[in-house]
Amino acid sequence: MKFEYDLDYLLQFGVELLKTPSPTGDTKKAVDFVKNELEKYYPCEYTRKGACICKIEGEDTSEALLLSAHVDTLGAMVKELKANGRLKMSMIGGYAWATVEGLEVIIATEEGKHYTGTIMTTAASSHVNGGLTQSIERNDANLEIRVDEVVHNKEDLEKLGIQVGDFIYYNTGTRLCESGYLKSRHLDDKACVITLVGIAKYLKENNIKPPKTTYLFISNYEEVGHGSSAGIPKEVTEFISVDMAAPGPGQTSDEEKVTICVKDSTGPYDIDMKRKLIKLAKENEIPYVLDIYPFYGSDASAAQRAGVDARAALIGPGVDASHSFERTHKNGIEATTDLAISYVLAK
Repeated sequence: MKFEYDLDYLLQFGVELLKTPSPTGDTKKAVDFVKNELEKYYPCEYTRKGACICKIEGEDTSEALLLSAHVDTLGAMVKELKANGRLKMSMIGGYAWATVEGLEVIIATEEGKHYTGTIMTTAASSHVNGGLTQSIERNDANLEIRVDEVVHNKEDLEKLGIQVGDFIYYNTGTRLCESGYLKSRHLDDKACVITLVGIAKYLKENNIKPPKTTYLFISNYEEVGHGSSAGIPKEVTEFISVDMAAPGPGQTSDEEKVTICVKDSTGPYDIDMKRKLIKLAKENEIPYVLDIYPFYGSDASAAQRAGVDARAALIGPGVDASHSFERTHKNGIEATTDLAISYVLAK
């Protein structure tokens, strides 16, 4: 079965979301952006931790399905105002420092001011440092932000209102290519938020009431491990984390397909849900693969560690170069959305 919906509209929504900064801890603007879109279709509310939950009432209200995607991303905070007028960073989320060297950033102050800058090593100039420029270790001690203001010392930075704890937003470089590729930082997991919005839009526009109540959960602390550890309705018996799949050597994941993850670093996902997802993918001719991720955890596994009594599964589009400059394809997003819709509609 082919599910008819406006994929171009959903992709443009995704582009705007990707351009909305939301490092873990500073996600309100992005959560609001998603909430405003979901509320075109169904009622939403905030959890105490600032996540968004959207309720789609089903024919059966005794049990519920929940699909989660996270809007929080990697980023950094100001760790230190250095004597040379530059900034030391503290990492948010898990990534290699080398993947952000040379990246343009925005420093957001508590006074609402935004300053641009660039992440550099402390030995960035080859003409000054020679071979050290290449050999210096890329870590939090040897990387700093060069602020695009006339600053020469710590006091100059303080005059701008910059202080320890200010959030640092990474330039996403978002681009939707004519070939169908969507490339950007933070496709993990904003590419999958697209799918959740697609579910709501499809059900509402086709006047479909799902077999059982369905929740769409926009998580905001996934990158630090506790995004869905609270705020999950007690009637939820099945939890699907919609998160990026990771192509690479030894993996089956594909940018143009949906991956059904059968196991990650936290262990196997529910076997019956896995089998149901495979059956639905085959019946609806949805391109899919099965994969295992040894260095990966999801909102579904976080919920189970927190004691949520629900079965769990994980699906998502292949996203190349995870936690670096990422890329996926609209076909992968479509396949993920189709599989998610088919699960919501299955009895």
